[in-house]
Amino acid sequence: MFLNRLMSGIVLLVLLVAGFVLGGWFLLALLLFAALVGFLELTRTIHPEGKLAADGSFLPMHKCALSQPEFFGILATVCYYAVMGFFPGDIVPSVIVTGAFMMAMLTIYVVNFPKVKLAELSATVFSFFYCPMLLSFVFMSRELNRTMVWMILISAWGCDTCAYCVGKLIGKHKIFPVLSPKKSLEGCIGGVLGASILAFLYGYFYVNVVEGQTSLRIPLLLSLVAAVAAVMSMVGDLAASALKREHGIKDYGHLIPGHGGIMDRFDSILMTAPATFILCMLFVK
Repeated sequence: MFLNRLMSGIVLLVLLVAGFVLGGWFLLALLLFAALVGFLELTRTIHPEGKLAADGSFLPMHKCALSQPEFFGILATVCYYAVMGFFPGDIVPSVIVTGAFMMAMLTIYVVNFPKVKLAELSATVFSFFYCPMLLSFVFMSRELNRTMVWMILISAWGCDTCAYCVGKLIGKHKIFPVLSPKKSLEGCIGGVLGASILAFLYGYFYVNVVEGQTSLRIPLLLSLVAAVAAVMSMVGDLAASALKREHGIKDYGHLIPGHGGIMDRFDSILMTAPATFILCMLFVK
C-alpha cells in the first residue's frame, strides 16, 4: 500500500512538474483529463439517485451510462479548455461556453420535465464549476507568469506537508473533529506558516534571481499570497471531506493507487489555484 502510494505520488509529481515547465497544450491536456475525471467523480457522488449498485456501493464510471446533463457537462468542459488553449488570456470565449452550458442545462430541464429533476441538473452544474472551472486556474496562472504557477504547489502541498508534520509533533487541539478528526489547530497554523516561509524562500532565491532583483518586496508579497492560498487549500480539503462524509464514501475514485481519485488528490489545489491567480493578479506583476 505504501509503495503504491509512493510510486503513484512520484509519477503524479513528475507529470505536474513537466506540465508546469512545458505549459501550453501539454499542461492543458493534463488538466483537461483531470477535469473530466474529477467532474464525473463529483457528479456520481452527489447525484440525487446516487449512481448506486444493488449492494449500495458506488458504481465504477465505466459501468454507468452518461446522463444527458453529464454529457453536456463533459462537452462544456472540453469546449471550455479548448477555448482557453486557442484564446489564451481572453475571458470572453470562456464566458460564452459557460453561458451556453447553462442554457443547455435549462433546455434539458424543460424538454425532459419531469423525468430530469432539478437536483440532477444542480449536481451537474455544481460539479462543472467545482472541478473543471476551478482547476482551469492552474493553466491561467501558468499563462499569467511561469514563475508564479509554482506558488500553487508551494501553497497547497507545502501547507499540507508542514501541517502534517507540525500536527504529528505538537498537535493537540482538534479544530474540525467532525470533518477531519486528525486536523489540529497547531497543524493548521504550522501549515500556513510553513507555506509562507517556503514561498518567501522561493521568492528570494529564485524569483528575485529571475527578475534580476535583490529586494525583499517580491518574497514578502509571495509569502503573503502563500499564507492566504494555504488557508484556502485547507478549505478545499475540508470541503471535499464534507462532501464525502455527507454521501457516505471514503474516496471519490480509484484512479491514483494509494491516493483515491482526482478529487481526493487535487481537492486543495482546486481552491489554491484561483486564490493564487487572483492574488498574483492584484499584487504581483
